[in-house]
Amino acid sequence: MPAADPHLEPRPIRVAAAGDVHCREGNREEIVAAFAALDDDTDLVLLAGDLTSHGTVAEAEILVEAAAATEAPVYTVLGNHDWHAGLGADIAEVLRRGGLTVLAGDSAVLECEGGVEVGIVGAKGFVGGFAPHQMPDFGEPSLRALYAEAGAEVEALAAGLAAVATCALRLVVLHYSPSPETLAGEPPEIFAFMGSDRLAAPILEHGPDLVVHGHAHAGSPEGRIGETPVYNVSVPVLGADFRRFELQPSVVGGPIP
Repeated sequence: MPAADPHLEPRPIRVAAAGDVHCREGNREEIVAAFAALDDDTDLVLLAGDLTSHGTVAEAEILVEAAAATEAPVYTVLGNHDWHAGLGADIAEVLRRGGLTVLAGDSAVLECEGGVEVGIVGAKGFVGGFAPHQMPDFGEPSLRALYAEAGAEVEALAAGLAAVATCALRLVVLHYSPSPETLAGEPPEIFAFMGSDRLAAPILEHGPDLVVHGHAHAGSPEGRIGETPVYNVSVPVLGADFRRFELQPSVVGGPIP
């Protein structure tokens, strides 16, 4: 594509986002129809994990069928349901063969009209809780392993954001929540299993333009980390197939000159 004219404001980038679509045979037609109904001018789709109901390859193949109904590129992370049967790697491979981009603690760059670069960073995230009720790095090896796994997700998120620092638009897709604000409505007793505020640190540092997540079916739709808007795009929260965003890219790119 031709390079963007630095003197012209680029057009908005149109994003459709959803989480917890929970593909299964019973909702196959509904899922396919939802993707087929996406507007032709949708630039990209973000899926915030829990793509399947029971973590089977057959359920993942339903999503491949649905994604083929839209011309928009689809970027996704896996969620806890997708790992439940121990087939997360197989599911990711099926999705990639079907043309979806599966992000697992890494990033991708999409070049849109006018040469506008959109950086997409994806990670599952993990559990751990929110101040003042976080899980500490202390105790039995199994508990410390949970803390370490969350730490690895945080480090991957930070590295991904650094990799897309010069993109004109920077998006983050997670499964677990980085903010307690978008969990409001869930029982506070389970917040520790819904996400971790450790994920907020790289978001505060890099200031991406948008963060979306799923997992919290009874949570709240919107929150904020610093200047960055955070959206819970779980389908039960949306009450719709997708949440649509129109995002204005920066003429000068990200914060790194």
